[in-house]
Amino acid sequence: MTEPPRPAPNPRRRSERSRRAILSAALALCAENGYGRVTIEGIAARAGVSKKTIYRWWATKGAVLLEAVIEAVVSTSPLPDTGDVDTDMVTHVTSVMRVFTSPVIGPAYTGILSELLHDEALAEAVNEELVGPRVALVHERLRAGQRQGQLPPDADLELAVELLYGPLYYRHALKRPFHAPDRIAVLVAHVMRALRAPAAS
Repeated sequence: MTEPPRPAPNPRRRSERSRRAILSAALALCAENGYGRVTIEGIAARAGVSKKTIYRWWATKGAVLLEAVIEAVVSTSPLPDTGDVDTDMVTHVTSVMRVFTSPVIGPAYTGILSELLHDEALAEAVNEELVGPRVALVHERLRAGQRQGQLPPDADLELAVELLYGPLYYRHALKRPFHAPDRIAVLVAHVMRALRAPAAS
């Protein structure tokens, strides 16, 4: 009796396996050697794929590492809605700080940020694929706070996001130690209090 033909390999599944291997390899090499020493050749060798496979999906090492960072940020920086907007902002800002200080994600994100002044395509991708969507989520959570009566309807939410994120990028840019979690709570409390203050006449 002849055996039924085996199903053909699923190229999408194989590609996904390769993609994940590439992203993991890129993060590992960046953590071990620093962003500047990461190469497409090194990523390919660590992931067990060809350079051609990598270039089929990404144009530069920065693009590879950006996708790896995006996946990590989405999974490690939640934006909850517990019904208490202040608590949720503390949770979120603390999780963003942990991205910077993560021994795995931090070196990659730091390297990407250092490239933005010299790589316009990467800068555009960071804003469109990482920062923009995260900022939109924070805006929506703050708008929910308005609908729940926890924030005034005329609160400047765009400025609030800059005030929440700004200190993290300031400390990153100047290589200053990041706040302890209790200081993050104080920072968020100041921002939320400013949002609730009556506008100057």
